[in-house]
Amino acid sequence: MQRTAGKRRKALIYLAVLLSAAGVFIADFFIKDFFRLNHPYESIPVIKNIFHLTVVFNRGAAFGILQGQTFFLIAVSMVLIVLFFVCFHKEEDFSFYNAIAYGLVMGGAASNLFDRLTLGYVVDYLDFRIWPVFNLADSCITIGVGLLILQTLRCPKKNAKPNNGRCAG
Repeated sequence: MQRTAGKRRKALIYLAVLLSAAGVFIADFFIKDFFRLNHPYESIPVIKNIFHLTVVFNRGAAFGILQGQTFFLIAVSMVLIVLFFVCFHKEEDFSFYNAIAYGLVMGGAASNLFDRLTLGYVVDYLDFRIWPVFNLADSCITIGVGLLILQTLRCPKKNAKPNNGRCAG
């Protein structure tokens, strides 16, 4: 009986990861596609001099580094997605909190990888004027990694396992 409950819980965790990853991927895809097709190279002020929707086509990585290294960035992205999936799969006791965090990272990474594979660049559009332009996928990767780091800091002991966002010892 307990084994069935464990399998059901694991299936729900996988579903949470899949749904959050798919949600990020789909939302980011439609936003990028809209801006790419309707407002290429435009900057639309939302809050003048603070926040603009500025559409740029980034052929590099974060902060515009590695410009034109599309094949390298695709290869690195694929390896990191696979490694992240392996890390997720090896987790023994998962919280819903961690599942969402993994889903955010995987969905964001998959979205940017999809752009590179299909377009040869990543569409960025969020412009806070004091930071390089980025997109929803970048935000989700950052938030997901931040949540995982926070969980690690909250559960520093090797034997402490996350339990619905809390540590159990």
